Amino acid sequence: MERVLNLNYRDIAKMIDHSLLNPVLTVDELEAGVQLAVSYDVASVCILPYYLERCSELLGGSDVKPSTTIGFPHGGHTTAVKLAEAERAVADGGEELDMVVNISKVLSGDWDYVSRDIEAVVTAAHSADRRVKVIFENCYLDDVHKIRLCEICNELRADWVKTSTGYGTGGATHDDLRLMRKHAVDAVQVKAAGGVRDLDALLAVRAIGVSRCGASRTSGILDECRRRLANGD
Repeated sequence: MERVLNLNYRDIAKMIDHSLLNPVLTVDELEAGVQLAVSYDVASVCILPYYLERCSELLGGSDVKPSTTIGFPHGGHTTAVKLAEAERAVADGGEELDMVVNISKVLSGDWDYVSRDIEAVVTAAHSADRRVKVIFENCYLDDVHKIRLCEICNELRADWVKTSTGYGTGGATHDDLRLMRKHAVDAVQVKAAGGVRDLDALLAVRAIGVSRCGASRTSGILDECRRRLANGD
């Protein structure tokens, strides 16, 4: 595992998508969460869709990207609804979109449907120069499903493949991350979500080849990073 001293603070901070997706978060908590993300200079804030436009305003002038979810958390929305969500997100200033695949169709082996569903969002996002993370929800899938999803994302030039929503029965595992990194082409990055709760866990998935992590414990992870850098740990 890579030591913190081999990196700098920005290397770590820019791996984190600060998650503000809990449906019980109040407006005050959403506002505070966005400000926290700015103060720690993370990669992005992934926020409840209804608050994306305000989030984009708050992040103006910062190096933190506004992002939101599509088809979240179960993936069962029709493709037309996912496309409408993506277009709305782009209009509201979203720069990165985290979309959930249709899990039912994946498990049914309807790969044409799955591909068209992902393609609709990727095309809408890329035409506006936005990026897409495709969420598999691995806890419900077998390896053969995960591999085929990676292949589809390669073909469609998705920007990331992502393990989980954080709202399923499990999150990112090292075995899944290795599998996804192996079967995703170099141009498709890997994001871990669910279970990355401290700095050591972040460093461990980074060593596997993960470039982004969803995190709600951002301050704890990055405070520890600063402490170790300052102490030469």
